[in-house]
Amino acid sequence: MERTFSDFGSDNLLKVTGLVLSAAPIGEYDKRVVILTRERGKLHAFAKGARRQNSPLISGTRPFCFGSFSLYEGRSSYTLKQLEITNYFEEVTSEVDYVYLGYYFLEFADYYSRENGDEFSTLKLLYQALRALSRESLDNRLVRLVYELRMMTMNGDFDGACFKGLGDAGRYAVDFIINTPVEKLFTFAVSGRVLAELTKAVAENKIRFLDREFKSEQVLNSINIILS
Repeated sequence: MERTFSDFGSDNLLKVTGLVLSAAPIGEYDKRVVILTRERGKLHAFAKGARRQNSPLISGTRPFCFGSFSLYEGRSSYTLKQLEITNYFEEVTSEVDYVYLGYYFLEFADYYSRENGDEFSTLKLLYQALRALSRESLDNRLVRLVYELRMMTMNGDFDGACFKGLGDAGRYAVDFIINTPVEKLFTFAVSGRVLAELTKAVAENKIRFLDREFKSEQVLNSINIILS
């Protein structure tokens, strides 16, 4: 995913590339969407008529939609006018095993991203993590840990004391997660013992820095209890 910058076309539309983090109904026919963009960080936009069956915006204003969005910029909000979706992440949204974890990834990115900030790294990490979810060769428990730890460390939320109990393999994994380019991040496996060590350490780090438990995480925990 190459880096580009926002561009105002001749029609005065702001054109950005991004991924829909969430969507909520507004009134009878409209939506309010939150989009993580590489040009403007996180932005909120109104999608007028997006809930009408014949709306050209209906399919691209759902969570997980990635592509190009053209918006009018107002004083305090944006209005979505056009979109071109290049990835719906259907391999994630069509599988129960993946979709709840995918929603958690979206919510985690929403928590850390800021409006009008430089969120290119956040968007890139989220995109690669969603791609990794549906790879059968990867353990999604590890994908989750990698995503959480990289997101936290990118934002300065790392306490080395939480990771002191790791063995050599665990410490190597942490170093790999923190320093490896995102494109190569989701390419390794660990033993069950190392996975357990990392799970405990990352959970402690989250408690140390995060001030809430996400709704999607509560759902994930409930599912894990039912399946255990």
